[in-house]
Amino acid sequence: MNRIIFILFLLLSSQAFSQASASAKVTSRATIIDPIRIDKTLDLDFGNVISSYNPGSVILSPDGSRTAQGVQISTNFPGTVNPAEAVVIHGNNNYAITLPESFVLYNSQNPDQQLRVNNFTVLPEEGTISDIIKVGATLHLKANQASGFYTNSAGFNVTVSYN
Repeated sequence: MNRIIFILFLLLSSQAFSQASASAKVTSRATIIDPIRIDKTLDLDFGNVISSYNPGSVILSPDGSRTAQGVQISTNFPGTVNPAEAVVIHGNNNYAITLPESFVLYNSQNPDQQLRVNNFTVLPEEGTISDIIKVGATLHLKANQASGFYTNSAGFNVTVSYN
């Protein structure tokens, strides 16, 4: 009987001393990438536009071409015409571009006179660690839009962020 109790004790004590935890060694790593950066090189300029008795618009494409609808654009005196341009430095990482829904330009002599800019379009010229992006948009004129220089010194944001 003592022998049975001793064997039971050995069996129970071996279970009591069995492994209750385990561990593994884990190493860790991190890769630091450069922050994304954008540097403006050109502002968005629609050039000279001739007002009309009707409302109209000028579409400035990212490639720099202009299309007039309901208004005229001056071919003899085009003024400064260029899409906005910026250099995006992104390493070799994917990114997204965010533009405003719309933007307002104000007549420098009469701030009550305004032009709305919307329908922004982007054309990236892709590189490996940096891209040149060109931004076009649509400029909307009211019927008999007052002549003058229209601008908005606050500008608008072109935001880039890693995906």
